[in-house]
Amino acid sequence: MREEKYDVVVVGAGPAGSVAAKTAAERGAEVLLIERNQEIGVPVKCAEGVSKEIEKFVEVVPRCVSAEVKGANIYGPDGTKVVLSAETMDETGYVLERKIFDKSLAIAAARAGAEVRVKTEAYGVVKENGFTKGVLARCGCSDYSDCSGGGREGEVRISADVVVAADGVESRVGRWAGIKTRLRPSEVSVSAEFLMCGLERELNSDFSEFFVSNEIAPKGYAWVFPKGSGCANVGLGISGDVSGEKHRAFDYLRAFARMKFPKGGVVAEIYGVVPLSGSLPETTADGLVLVGDAARQVNPLTGGGILYAIQAGEIAGEVVAKAVQEKDFSKTRLAEYEKRWRSEFGKRLETGLKAKEFFFGLSDKDLNKLAHSLEGVKIEELSVGALLLELVKRNPKMLLGLRKILL
Repeated sequence: MREEKYDVVVVGAGPAGSVAAKTAAERGAEVLLIERNQEIGVPVKCAEGVSKEIEKFVEVVPRCVSAEVKGANIYGPDGTKVVLSAETMDETGYVLERKIFDKSLAIAAARAGAEVRVKTEAYGVVKENGFTKGVLARCGCSDYSDCSGGGREGEVRISADVVVAADGVESRVGRWAGIKTRLRPSEVSVSAEFLMCGLERELNSDFSEFFVSNEIAPKGYAWVFPKGSGCANVGLGISGDVSGEKHRAFDYLRAFARMKFPKGGVVAEIYGVVPLSGSLPETTADGLVLVGDAARQVNPLTGGGILYAIQAGEIAGEVVAKAVQEKDFSKTRLAEYEKRWRSEFGKRLETGLKAKEFFFGLSDKDLNKLAHSLEGVKIEELSVGALLLELVKRNPKMLLGLRKILL
């Protein structure tokens, strides 16, 4: 087995991993970023919507954006519409082209000095005296000598002082290192999405749309994100504990797509799982940092995680680079990462979890009542927080529990 040595190895080249690799490399660390798939950004497992706030952290070039939206329309079970609009503000939202966006982040990491390697899958971690000290990986190149020195089946031992686990919702790296990362069905959203085209007549190209109904998507919601040229991401997510035979996310999506866009054509199907559990109790260990979905840094109410992943990746990169300079890779040293990300957006995730638990228990009758209370009201801020505050203001008794969470 070939052996390699780096200061930092990052497992997973999604937004969190690529930003962590770039940030650490910019600060002088020798970084290897590995991705198990043969192409970064593929397959896409995302609705691709994101707040324009993302521009505070990374450059979003025009080719990474499919569409720019002015706001969001949210529909209750009976069709009542609630409008979140940013038309009077500079803030808008983007629908990304994740295949291009993710590659752009990995390219930025490479330009910063990180080595990027695809078709390289971690299958274990290296442990020494209780510290995570690297990963064991297999290279999928057709000629193994190109990437692993001709080791058996392309196997390579990658030693590193710090491992950044950015390997998604399953986070096998975190589990191998001793962190409990398993999720119960009730803690995930099982999602299905169609890329549909031929929707020119039916599609509202200026607004993202969300549909809340237990008939359409029990313990979840459906979405339509315009992508330009009459195309859109049409998808939904349901809680894993209500998914079953003939009640899968795909079954609900097929029914929704037929109802909403009966003449639309499906040109791609996308499936995935999103963690809705709230963040892990601990996201660091000796020699290990977890970022993005691996750390459950996803808003449990909305399922949105791109922005949090990028923020966490940047913080992780800064902290591990400092650890390399100081030659201190202990959990105590890496705890700076934990403290900083929780300070930056941990409260949002906690609020999202409590709000999710509240809303998932509502009937369609309750959801209609809430939608009616906002009918005709234009909320001049494109954010979930603004929506929740308006709901609490107009339904103080019904949402007393939610009010305590927000205020």
